[in-house]
Amino acid sequence: MGTVLGEMRNVPWHELQHAYGSASQVPGMLSRIAWGDGPTAEDALSDLGQWIAAPAVFDATVAAVPFLWELAATETVKDRAGVLELLAAILASGHDLHPEWTRAAHDAVVAGRPTAARLAADASSPEAQTHAQVQAQKQAVRDAAVRLLAAIDGHTCAACPPRTV
Repeated sequence: MGTVLGEMRNVPWHELQHAYGSASQVPGMLSRIAWGDGPTAEDALSDLGQWIAAPAVFDATVAAVPFLWELAATETVKDRAGVLELLAAILASGHDLHPEWTRAAHDAVVAGRPTAARLAADASSPEAQTHAQVQAQKQAVRDAAVRLLAAIDGHTCAACPPRTV
């Protein structure tokens, strides 16, 4: 897989849009989610959700989803369950004026289904934490992955063709 978020530099973020304008700040938010402490990662995840998922999806959403899947699969990320919840929010969102963004964002979320299935089956956590913390994190990731799998498998919207699972 290489370095976490290593391919992010290949995306022309300054040419993409999120809810409040240029997506040039999205890489910084993804980096804070990847390497920030708990509160920093949670704040970045919340901000990113407002930018790329609520109330609508954007072309920056499409570009960000593969990196969100990468973060969800990286054990050192502090809030992997939150990343999975953001992916579910993206799947539930759309853009009335740009159905092509909706479909592309949804397709990108659906493409990560194998990762969600793996996380639903076994969500490992860093060994440096206490046993109770590890178990709580594993369960939170499993629960979020199970909810996301259900959302993927049951997904229907006007922008997306019917899927066969």
